Amino acid sequence: MPESETRNTSRTTWLVGVVGLGTMGSGIAQVAAAAGFPVVGVETSRERAEAGHRRIAAFLERGMARGRGTPEERDRILSAITTTDRLTDLRRADIVIEAIYEDLAAKQALFRELDAVLPREALLATNTSGLTVHAIAGPLLRVRRIVGLHFFNPAPLMPLVEVVRPAGADPETVAEAVAFCRALGKEPVVVKDRPGFLVNRLLIPYLNQAADAYDHGLASREDLDTAVELGLGYPMGPLKLLDRIGLDVHLAATEAIYAQTYRPEFRPPAILRELVARGSTGKKSGSGFYAYDGPPAGEA
Repeated sequence: MPESETRNTSRTTWLVGVVGLGTMGSGIAQVAAAAGFPVVGVETSRERAEAGHRRIAAFLERGMARGRGTPEERDRILSAITTTDRLTDLRRADIVIEAIYEDLAAKQALFRELDAVLPREALLATNTSGLTVHAIAGPLLRVRRIVGLHFFNPAPLMPLVEVVRPAGADPETVAEAVAFCRALGKEPVVVKDRPGFLVNRLLIPYLNQAADAYDHGLASREDLDTAVELGLGYPMGPLKLLDRIGLDVHLAATEAIYAQTYRPEFRPPAILRELVARGSTGKKSGSGFYAYDGPPAGEA
């Protein structure tokens, strides 16, 4: 084994930075803290940073109510997470994961700021699901230390992470990112830096086709989901899954991939735009393809 790979995989601790403490960012921060690493979570204001910490606490409380975790584990995780509104508090981080909203210009601007703040050898990662890593990174000097780390929602429960390998990444950087994911207790898969990476490139056309089939009246929503669950053996029907993901989240991802590829399978179906426009974004809003009494377990 090369010396560089030995050094990467034998690392015992990481100082982890997470920028953006929304649903995904707070979940990633929780995962890192649960693995025993100190975490610095950054938001645009103190109020948003504190709200992110409360979001993690609420997730842990709901887990305890369902028999997952103990008060001691909750306290340990929360005490490992420091929140701030200053990027300069990341100046000693070993790895920083960007988890802000899916806007290319905003991510590019943030990466330029982080490039100026972080130590030269720190890993800089994006959790984007619809944009390419090379588009976000652009011509940054640390391009060989940049990767994608695509966690899935909810990050504390989903075991998979896509490690996205952009063209300029050093093999050592990819190996280090894989080792980091394994240290978090996740299962990493290395994928090429293309729109949608691997999972979304397979999943999004399927979900779009299902939504379009429902819109054209091929079956009721219940029968469509039942047909997929029982006929194809999927654990959850596509319309239920869309409601759980969030129709707005899916719409943003499929729009981003379509804008980069112009492939018809990524064109957002009309019913998706219609539901999102009227605020029916799935379980979190109380309605989507189905109606709900409130948000699902594990979501704020």
